[in-house]
This record gives sequence, C-alpha cells and structure tokens, in this order.
Amino acid sequence: MNTFGTRLKMTSFGESHGEAIGVVLDGMPSNVKFDEEFLQNELDKRKGGSKFATPRKESDRAEILSGVFEGFTTGQPIAMLFRNENARSKDYSELKSLFRPSHADFSYFQKYGIRDYRGGGRSSARESVARVAAGAVAAMLLREFNIEVLSGVFGVGECISTLQNSEFDFEFANKSEIFCLDKDLEENFKQEILEAKKAKDSVGAAVFTRISGVMAGLGEVLYDKLDSKLAHALMGINAVKAVEIGSGIRSSQKRGSQNNDAMQNGKFLSNHSGGILGGISNGDLIELKSYFKPTPSIFLPQKSMNERGENALCELSGRHDPCVGVRGSVVASAMARLVIADALLLNASANLEHLKIIYKS
Repeated sequence: MNTFGTRLKMTSFGESHGEAIGVVLDGMPSNVKFDEEFLQNELDKRKGGSKFATPRKESDRAEILSGVFEGFTTGQPIAMLFRNENARSKDYSELKSLFRPSHADFSYFQKYGIRDYRGGGRSSARESVARVAAGAVAAMLLREFNIEVLSGVFGVGECISTLQNSEFDFEFANKSEIFCLDKDLEENFKQEILEAKKAKDSVGAAVFTRISGVMAGLGEVLYDKLDSKLAHALMGINAVKAVEIGSGIRSSQKRGSQNNDAMQNGKFLSNHSGGILGGISNGDLIELKSYFKPTPSIFLPQKSMNERGENALCELSGRHDPCVGVRGSVVASAMARLVIADALLLNASANLEHLKIIYKS
C-alpha cells in the first residue's frame, strides 16, 4: 500500500524518474502554524549531492498545493509536490531487462509483471522525500506538545559506537555531514564510507532515534501497540533490515531482575523498555535503533539474471548512495514523527474525560 497511518494518513505517489514525487497528508488538525523554513531544512538534510551520498542533486522545493492558508493548516488534506529535475534515465538503460542483486527489481517484477527500471521507480530512496515532508508537518503538531524526535548515525559498517544511549550527541550530529552521534568516531565513519565508495562498493549503517516529551498513555493494546507501529514505520524505510526498541536484542540475554525498569519517587530508574510498556508509552524517553543494509546498487560486476531467467552480468552506472543509512536517519525521524502524531490524535478520544475536555461538557 502507498498509505500510512490511521487518524493521520500519509499517501505518497510518483516514481524516481517520473515527473514528480508527491505526498498527501490527511487528518492534520486546523490552526497548526505551518513552518515552511523548518520544512525546507528537513528536506535539505535528506538531499544528496555530498561525497557521502548520491551525486544526484534535486532542489526539493515543496509546491504546497492545498491544506495551508495564511501560514496555518486548514484541517483539509495537505498536498505537496516535488519536481524531479535531475533524473538521468539513460544511466539505467542496461537494467531494462536485468535485475540488480538484492534490489527490489526482482520482487517488483514477480508481483506486478511490470516495473519502472529507471532508478527503481517507487522502490527508489527518492520516494523518501515525501515521507520527510510529511514527517516535518507532523513535527509542527508535536511541537505544540513539546515532543521532539531526533535521529543520528551511531555505526557504519563494522565501526560501531560504544557510547550509551544517553551519551549520544545530537547537537554534534546536527552539524555533522553524516549525522554522526559520536564525535570521536566521525572520521572513522567517513573513512568507512569513502573506502567502500572507492572500492565501487557500499556499506551499511546503524541509526538511533530518540523521542522526548511523550506523555504516558499513547498507543493501543494488542495489534496497534505503539512499539509495533514504530517498528512498522522504520522497517518500511528503504534498506532497513532490523529494528530494536529499548534494550532490544540485549533484553533476550538478561534475567528479569536485570531487565526490569524499577520505579522510585515517581520515575523509572532505567529504560530497558525504551519508553513503552504493553504497547503504551510510559512517559520516559522512547529509544529506537534501526539497521540499514548496504545499498544494493554498487559498481562492481555481479552475477545476476534477466527477466527471461537467463544468467547475466550486472555492471551498473548511474548515481547511488555509498551508505543509504546516512540519509536514512532523516527518514527515520520523519516516520517516527508520523507515528507519534497519529497516536496523539487517536488518544484524544480514548476515554470519556478526554472527550469532555474537548467538548467542554
């Protein structure tokens, strides 16, 4: 599906080498101040053009078609369009009938019997401009409740930061070319990326996301748990292959006495649960880790097949990210914002007291 969310719904459309990428965000309350400067700043973070990302340069200037009037949201669908100005479809002509190993080319063709081979069509990371735009608008709502979502990179390839979650430096990451959370490892991370790029290869990355200011009580029980929604959102990002919440995998290696978050004096003494208990926020920091595989589009010769099932050699040209997880960290923040904003709106009708406050009964 191309739609995400329950109360706040995001629908994206368009292909990497089509006329444009677009997004419609439906369910946004009226009278939220629309911050175009913030929107553009988020879009600029996601853009390529540096030596650590794809060389493809797009302006990514949002054409706001509806849902905003005189600087405020109207409560109607917010539609935004991003023109594709720098596509080079000729770079992909050799892929017309050839599958890239570990790319969605093969599975898209198996499902639909047709695929847009130019840059991957809908499966391209280019689509994430829509998610970042929608997430930026969601952040404008969250700002009214002092909720903040931040992400950064804590690992590239086999070089992983050993800092505790509380030690990650988001102020430094905001200034870093690669959104690095550990200032002592930034040069190592850059070197990992550049070495992979020089070898005509790519490298994976690990991203940490922190959500602060979330009140206790957001989320649903059983099948729409807040942590399952967040995991769903992050796993839906291109190249993400694993997600951890709180202590994640490490919690399976502990005893209950080590993993339980004890409580004293109105607060939790640890946060192994990552801010979520029983699928509902507990008021602590929500902490997430997402793991990006290496970009499958690399410039080394690879064994592959064509659409007729014949063996072939895949040798790519074109422009690709040497480490898709770097820009993916911006997308991680966007998707987390959409989930929290959606949960906030759903919670407004969760009990009678909420409704009485809304309708002043």
